[in-house]
Amino acid sequence: QVQLVESGGGLMHPGGSLRLSCAASGRIFSFNAMGWYRQAPGKERELVARITTGGSTYYADSVKDRFTISRDGAKNTVSLQMNSLKPEDTAVYYCHAASINSYGRILAEKWGQGTQVTVSS
Repeated sequence: QVQLVESGGGLMHPGGSLRLSCAASGRIFSFNAMGWYRQAPGKERELVARITTGGSTYYADSVKDRFTISRDGAKNTVSLQMNSLKPEDTAVYYCHAASINSYGRILAEKWGQGTQVTVSS
C-alpha cells in the first residue's frame, strides 16, 4: 500500500516563496510519475507539475518559470518549489503518484491528503 504524506504549505504574501514536499512509502516502485495537483474553491482539480522516473517534467502554463518540481529517488520524495507566488495560486495542493502508460493514460494512482496554500497580503 502506497502512502503519500505532504508537508509545507501555509500562508504567504504575494511574491513570496513556499516549498511543498511529499514523502512516499510502500510499493512506490509501481508508479512512474509523481506530481502535484491543486484545487481552488469552486474550481476543478488541475495538474500543476509532474516529474517522471526518467526525469521528464511537465508544468501548467500558469506556473511555468515560477514553480520547480524535483524528485529524490533514493528518498522517495518529490518537492515543489513555488516562487513569485500570486493570489491565484491559493488552493489545496495534492501530491499525486501515478502509473502512466506510453499513451498518457493513468493506469493506477494514489493521492495525498492535501495541504493548503494561501497567498494573500
